[in-house]
Amino acid sequence: MNIKKFVEEQGLSEFPIGLAGCRVSDLYFDSCDYDIVVFDEKPESEKIVQFENNFVVIHHASLSETRSKKLLQYDNLQIINDESWDLRMLLSKIKEKRSSLFIDFAKNCLIESLFCCQTTRESIQTSDVFAPCWQKCATYHLADAISAINHQRSSPSHMLDLLRKLKKTAVNKNISIVTQTVGIERSIPTLLERMLKSTIGFSDLIEKNNHSQIIQQKHDFFVRNSMLSDCYFYLGYVNKENFLKIKDSLSRRQDLIYLLKVAFDIEADDNLLEQQSEIVQKSANSILEIISSA
Repeated sequence: MNIKKFVEEQGLSEFPIGLAGCRVSDLYFDSCDYDIVVFDEKPESEKIVQFENNFVVIHHASLSETRSKKLLQYDNLQIINDESWDLRMLLSKIKEKRSSLFIDFAKNCLIESLFCCQTTRESIQTSDVFAPCWQKCATYHLADAISAINHQRSSPSHMLDLLRKLKKTAVNKNISIVTQTVGIERSIPTLLERMLKSTIGFSDLIEKNNHSQIIQQKHDFFVRNSMLSDCYFYLGYVNKENFLKIKDSLSRRQDLIYLLKVAFDIEADDNLLEQQSEIVQKSANSILEIISSA
């Protein structure tokens, strides 16, 4: 794809710009989109457009960003435009602090996982219909943490495969907890098709930016290449991200549970949910102890 032509046609040439995500690594699939990061200081949501038969996601960013999650998304960023050299200075700082950024992000993910486990149990006690959704989020936060500790950027399309390939360590043995509690053993084409439709519906409701077209494309790629578990993990991760965007307004959106039951492929058994909550909590605490004492 002619990235410079895209930048010019979108009228973005006056800002520092870089290419991020899968396309700056050796891990991308044909179905992967192009992540263009525009440091225009605008607090706008992602914009998705098609260009030369590819999907391009335009991310708006700030050169004064301090959050580890965001900064790690710029790790290995490929500079497209940076006349002021401000972007080069930011990337240099990220490189210097790379290890500490990954640890900080991992700790944040583990804390979020523990919060989701606690919320799951409280939701079970109050018969809150979203209890299974919180438990799914707890597992995905745990996966993010393990990836970060291994200096891997969060990438839902590739994360499950990367986790499988990690060497055995005290931290990485907890990958089995992720695979046990996320639900990938149920990955079959008919289920994935139902999950896809609901995931797309949820994305259209929450994001409203045509992300559903990318979701469809990635699902088709995974199924076509018999990567059913990876597809299940990817769809669940997308739902996790969108669920967390509305976590503070769930009391007013009870009707969404009908969509999320299928999108998340959630469990209805409260006893199983409690068991999953306990083992994910134990796993998150053990990893926190390991990295805090390192």
